[in-house]
Amino acid sequence: MINDSSAFLTQFIRHPLTTGAVLPSGSTLARDITATVPQRGHPLVVELGPGTGVFTQAIQQRLAGRGHHLAVELNPTFASGLARRHPTVDVVHADAATLGGLLTERRLAPADVIISGLPWAALPGNRQSAILDAVVGALDTAGVFTTFAYRHALPTRPARRFHRLLTEAFDEVTVG
Repeated sequence: MINDSSAFLTQFIRHPLTTGAVLPSGSTLARDITATVPQRGHPLVVELGPGTGVFTQAIQQRLAGRGHHLAVELNPTFASGLARRHPTVDVVHADAATLGGLLTERRLAPADVIISGLPWAALPGNRQSAILDAVVGALDTAGVFTTFAYRHALPTRPARRFHRLLTEAFDEVTVG
């Protein structure tokens, strides 16, 4: 990927509360977080906050030309770069909280898998709630939501609040 580290750092400096990290995620995390993408069938996979596309690349490898991959990115620089790098991915520059409307506009069914790279611990409570509500509303009843948090952020109030929201929204929350 074309100088993702400097692109991420630049966007973090410009938009620290929405970028949420100084560097893009690594390939090991990408492999782990995308393990929920089915290797059969034609799933709808939604990716929230794809950034420079580390998870996007891993999702595309798992899909191998099957299904539909919708990537929702709030940062216009990241969105345009991602669309250029991954022309087969349906990249949209939008707020993740509008996910239900995006699926409706595209006449897509509820998502089989939603993968999030969003900086949950950097988001205020009302944003966490709004986005998580959109995720729950857009997910198929048998669907899977996968996200991650940086270990150093886990004891923070926003991270604890998000974990509480997850346990309220889902029957099962697995921490790995």
